Amino acid sequence: MTEVAKTYGGALFELSLEDKNSAEMLEEVTALAQAFRENPDFIKLLCSPTIRKEERLNVLEQSFGGKVHDHVLNFMKILTENGTIGEFAGCAAEFHSRYNKENHIEEVTAVTAVPLSNELSEKLKAKLEALTGMTVILKNRVDESILGGVRLEMEGTQYEGSVEHQLEALRHQLMETML
Repeated sequence: MTEVAKTYGGALFELSLEDKNSAEMLEEVTALAQAFRENPDFIKLLCSPTIRKEERLNVLEQSFGGKVHDHVLNFMKILTENGTIGEFAGCAAEFHSRYNKENHIEEVTAVTAVPLSNELSEKLKAKLEALTGMTVILKNRVDESILGGVRLEMEGTQYEGSVEHQLEALRHQLMETML
């Protein structure tokens, strides 16, 4: 994530805290980031030097005026004026990260060889919440290469409990004893 995204996304989050509407704004910036990913030509239009800045700002007003919070609309206008609207996804990610920290939410991805059952998923979620003291949003991603067990991926940290990892550690130990 760029410094621009951290700075601008953080500033928008701080503004949402002042207005006590961070959940609403999170929903909006997340939806907009997804829409921009699905329609990259819209961002290209807002970055185009061949279109006058006033016209690009008018496109934003016509597209989102009255449909998103005024702060979000003005935020997009500032990014467009500064030529940094291409950083919107990073700004949204920074907003999301700060929202999670502020609300004691930890997003965890459990990588398993087969999909987790609902029962096992709930047990793992409860255990993680007890360990972290945070609200856990648990996602499951299937990766058959790990063979079995689970790898937990949290922001900036990975906990390895997969069979693949254990076999690799065993292989490494065997190689060291042979040398």
